[in-house]
Amino acid sequence: MTRNPVTIRSTATLREALEAMESAGCHHLPVLSSDNHVVGVITARDCRLALRLPDVVREYWQEDELAPQLSVGSVMTPAPTVTTPDALAIEAARLMLREYVSCLPVMRDETLVGIVTVSDILVAFTKMQTDN
Repeated sequence: MTRNPVTIRSTATLREALEAMESAGCHHLPVLSSDNHVVGVITARDCRLALRLPDVVREYWQEDELAPQLSVGSVMTPAPTVTTPDALAIEAARLMLREYVSCLPVMRDETLVGIVTVSDILVAFTKMQTDN
C-alpha cells in the first residue's frame, strides 16, 4: 500500500490530474469531493482514453486542447471499490481481479489512508517469494 496518496478534486481538469500523476510518479489518483470523501478514481489510462491519445506522454497531453477543458469528474470511475488497511495482499489481489480494477483506495472508516495498485501487489508477492 502507498500511504497518503496524492489526490485530486473532481472539479480539477485532466491537465491538472496528469500533472499531479507526473509529479508524483504515479498512474492512479483517488478523487475527493469538497468535503474530502472519496468519490472516484482517475487513472492515466482514463485520461489517455478521454483525450484519445496513443500514450500519456507529456508532449501529447500538454498540447491537447481538451486536457484543460475536461474535468476529472467527467472521466473518473465513480464510487470505486475500496479495501481496508488490514486486508491481506491476496484479498486485495482477488478483489482487483474480480472487479477488474487496477487500484483500490484504502479506507479506514470514512478516511482515505492509502492506495493499493497492481504494482504494489506485484511487489508484495515478489517479496513473499524472496523471503521464503
